[in-house]
Amino acid sequence: MLARVTGNPFLAPSPLPFEFPDFDAIREEHFRPAFAAGMAEQRAEVDAITADPGPATFENTVVALERSGATLRRVAGVFFTLVGSCSTPGIREIEAEVAPQLAAHADAITLDPVLFTRIEALFAARHDLGLDAESLRLLERLHRDAVRAGARLAPEEQERLKELNAELSALSTEFGTRLLAGANAAAVLVEDAASLDGLPADAISAAARAAAERGHDGAHLLTLVLPTGQPALASLTDRGLRERLHEASTGRGLGGDHDTRDIVLRTVALRAERAALLGHPHHASWVVEVGTAGTVEAIDAMLGKLVPVAVANARQEAAELSEAACPRPACGVGHQHSPIEAWDRAFYAERVRKERFDIDTDALRPYFELERVLHDGVFHAAGRLYGLRFAERHDLPRYHPDVRVFDVLDSGGQQLGLFVADLYARDSKRGGAWMNSFVAQSHLLGTRPVVLNTLNIAKPADGEPTLLTVDNVRTLFHEFGHALHGLFSDVRYPTFSGTSVPRDFVEFPSQVNEMWLEDPEILASYARHHETGEPLPAELAERLAASRRFGEGFATTEYLAATLLDQAWHRLGPDDHVGDVERFEADALAAAGVDEPTAPPRYRTTYFNHAFGGGYSAAYYSYIWSEVLDADTVEWFAENGGLRRENGDTFRRELLSRGGAVDPMDAYRAFRGRDPELAPLLVRRGLTA
Repeated sequence: MLARVTGNPFLAPSPLPFEFPDFDAIREEHFRPAFAAGMAEQRAEVDAITADPGPATFENTVVALERSGATLRRVAGVFFTLVGSCSTPGIREIEAEVAPQLAAHADAITLDPVLFTRIEALFAARHDLGLDAESLRLLERLHRDAVRAGARLAPEEQERLKELNAELSALSTEFGTRLLAGANAAAVLVEDAASLDGLPADAISAAARAAAERGHDGAHLLTLVLPTGQPALASLTDRGLRERLHEASTGRGLGGDHDTRDIVLRTVALRAERAALLGHPHHASWVVEVGTAGTVEAIDAMLGKLVPVAVANARQEAAELSEAACPRPACGVGHQHSPIEAWDRAFYAERVRKERFDIDTDALRPYFELERVLHDGVFHAAGRLYGLRFAERHDLPRYHPDVRVFDVLDSGGQQLGLFVADLYARDSKRGGAWMNSFVAQSHLLGTRPVVLNTLNIAKPADGEPTLLTVDNVRTLFHEFGHALHGLFSDVRYPTFSGTSVPRDFVEFPSQVNEMWLEDPEILASYARHHETGEPLPAELAERLAASRRFGEGFATTEYLAATLLDQAWHRLGPDDHVGDVERFEADALAAAGVDEPTAPPRYRTTYFNHAFGGGYSAAYYSYIWSEVLDADTVEWFAENGGLRRENGDTFRRELLSRGGAVDPMDAYRAFRGRDPELAPLLVRRGLTA
């Protein structure tokens, strides 16, 4: 993966365009010394700030702090990309060692008493400093974050806080390591090819390839995606295999070498202790304080409007699918049809969808070939809306052969930044899809954006086309919405760059970008049969749109179940003790009213990476919270003529370019002219009755 050359490439800016990482020069043994050098460098830079004998000024304290840590930014941007996308035993060993060191390093800076004294003095005089709006917001943000991180705690309390942060960092790393290994180990090996009946030919080919790569020639391997629901469940006619696949998915993290339950219990206990130390009743209170929601009561108010209708719809859908699985005439007079199980739901949903809307989702896949969707869909929409152009380049080194790099040109032909795409699944990549940055935009640092989208699309056999599901297409558009947020960033300070916004706002731009996959012009451009070039028939496109709300009761319920599970775990106080993960989960789902057997949580506790291995602890509600803004914004586009450059320019100027430099809800009000309304979301999800 990484070539062997001398020298450590992280100790100076990359000479490549946009400071793109020089992967030809990077090898694993560079990471430890680069992290050590980066932390020492930033510590020295902070020491220079605190040793300044003169009074604190915005320039010698706040701006100097923003400039610090260049080496650490370079190495971290590359390293944590590889952790998620191209992990190796060596990478995982380094992560386990470095993660707590980084947590301790961050605490040493944030809790430095001399540095905080300087920041607090500036904060007290902030309205007399003549600062512009972004600079004032940065000062207020630094002060807020320092207080939230414990800068006002007594020394002995700060020491305990540091211990908690270091252990929590190590636990998060270990959760991710076990989850990846457990998902790989739980893949379902199929010896009898006949049991794959119903699975599309290219999916069978991908399963054969996956088996061969693990030494099972002649067999097929059904690898697991991160959520509970596995794509193959919608197609497999073999009910026994469907059950095996579902049980493999929901059993991740329960027992064996990859059991995550001990990590979960320790993590929630430490988070509760930390929250109490910082003056909060529980971790959720501490997290939501800096979100746009503001309080857990606000979250509860919104979820309380959604849960009853969503669950009622899900149960009605389950009854309809049970009837489809065993209609009364076919089962005999007077025979009560049996309810479906969780592993049956997707299969019978597809049958009902096909009968009701004449839609066969597998038959749609030949119209969604990856290259055409990417170029004539995702990129074309960005061109029509924002004037962007994309040109693939092959001269830059990559960390894996599947990675692709594109120049992004603005409407006037100026080079805006680089877009990197890593789209195929592999054993060394964690599940899911995400966006991150190698280089963040900042006028202060003179850097322009290099953003990365990572997906987990099954890779077909060599020479075969990559045919996407509708969900794959949606994910491409979604993640590219995050990429646009990073690419359009136009801020001075790196703290505010791109997606550096509250967690419950960050999903908003990406969800808005999903709207273009169904726009008639964009759909006509990319939805073409990969062999004939014929467009998706108009009547089929109409039926596809009409079927969109089909199954929304289930989709909303499985999401809400995960959201409420996340909240339940993170509303535990320091005196609340849990001994049995599965019992707590079952009780929490029942108490929240989302314990529908055919709609298990999108993520169960033991493989809930958002909550225990990623950055969404107590914040998984963010997706539906952001979707309120998204649905309201879709209406704005419709009211203003849809896919027009003027609309794109407004959305870019008022929202996508601002990052965290303005209050996100103030930015939304400036864009929309009012607060967001819930009604469009309820209509979209079929939750109006």
